[in-house]
Amino acid sequence: MTRIREAILVEGRYDVNTVRQVVDTVVLESGGFRIFNNKDQLKLLRRIAETRGLIVLTDSDGAGFVIRNYLKGALPKGCVKQAYVPDIAGKERRKRHGSKEGKLGVEGMRPQVILDALRRAGATFAQQDESETPVHPVITKADFYEWGLSGRSDSTARRAAVLHALDLPAHMTANALLEFINAVGTHEQVAEIIQQYVEKTEKIEE
Repeated sequence: MTRIREAILVEGRYDVNTVRQVVDTVVLESGGFRIFNNKDQLKLLRRIAETRGLIVLTDSDGAGFVIRNYLKGALPKGCVKQAYVPDIAGKERRKRHGSKEGKLGVEGMRPQVILDALRRAGATFAQQDESETPVHPVITKADFYEWGLSGRSDSTARRAAVLHALDLPAHMTANALLEFINAVGTHEQVAEIIQQYVEKTEKIEE
């Protein structure tokens, strides 16, 4: 699978599934128009854009361009690239009815179309000889469980310690934290934060 450096932001979860089958990178969901009122999500997107770069890949209909134009003003210039899929008439198989404009969204695009859109946007593709080796291992929900960030009586406190250390919103969900860490963090970084939390807790208990 082709790997790229930048994270990709799409509109919905079906778009996420489609793009993840085409390229190896962090793929984030904007939630459509919900992003307009989500300041915490914007804060995270800014940090991801500044750290590794961000590619915005919305549908080619009017709603997609409303989201795209909003993000142009909300995210740091020079860190965001715009990828455009072509106008293709049609309807996704899972839908009873097509979009108002009768166009296929990102989820309905063939893999080559998505790759072409990313290339035109200036995505940073991995070199052939390094394409099999990830920049760092993907952090999974199993890792979260091993670190005690889920499934333990003190998981909420452990997540709070990680959120505080990374200067993230206190009420951020475990899934959102997982996405963010995969975009800009490493195993070592989180493991160190957890170790510091454990040592601090043990001192208090003594």
